[in-house]
Amino acid sequence: MGDVFWQIVVVGFVAQMIDGALGMAYGLTSTSLLLTLGFTPAAASAAVHLAETATTGVSATSHHLARNVDWKLVRPLAISGALGGMAGASLLATGLGDMLAPLVSAYLVLMGGVVLWKAFSAVPGIHPPKGVRRLGLAGGFVDAVGGGGWGPVVSSTLLASGGSARHMIGSSNAAEFFVTSAITVTFAGHLGLSEFGMAALALVVGGLPAAPFAALAVRYAPRRPLMIVVGLLIIILGIRGVLSALG
Repeated sequence: MGDVFWQIVVVGFVAQMIDGALGMAYGLTSTSLLLTLGFTPAAASAAVHLAETATTGVSATSHHLARNVDWKLVRPLAISGALGGMAGASLLATGLGDMLAPLVSAYLVLMGGVVLWKAFSAVPGIHPPKGVRRLGLAGGFVDAVGGGGWGPVVSSTLLASGGSARHMIGSSNAAEFFVTSAITVTFAGHLGLSEFGMAALALVVGGLPAAPFAALAVRYAPRRPLMIVVGLLIIILGIRGVLSALG
């Protein structure tokens, strides 16, 4: 496990750098790279969500203190997102992980395309959020199955709805903590922490020292080229996963 542990530390560092610069794609990047190291979709998603529990908790608290959170929006998002996440985690963990491997990789290809699309387009908001419960349910499910995707699915949709940007982002991040926690507990119940706990620890070890560098990256790195690189990376890793699963 020694060599693999340090490889995952590098994964955590890279994913945190990307997330710090883009404000998204931590889960997608981590899951894509963990799959290439031989982790099952369930173990990869479980490790990523356990590692994210701490970061989403800090993020939610920070947004709450900054008064960026609309709790009337958070409640339906969090409840429906947790239900969708628990369903997705259970689906992956109850013997269907290997069968779903090519679908998870295909989903990563799709999300890589979303990142690329976001690099070249800006969708102006027109209407206030509608269908929040359905959005949370879908976001939680794909987040659990794909190891990431809450940001691209939920945050992007809320931002495009035309609401206050800081309240949409803050509320989405606050809801994500509850969704991530529900997904982690579900995976732990099915797999046991020993199945993915060490990988989660390695992700945290790699992510912590990346934080200050990520802050510099978000300040100086050109956002569009970085999003293009990340989108292409996720697509390439996803295609590799599809070919590997089918081959």
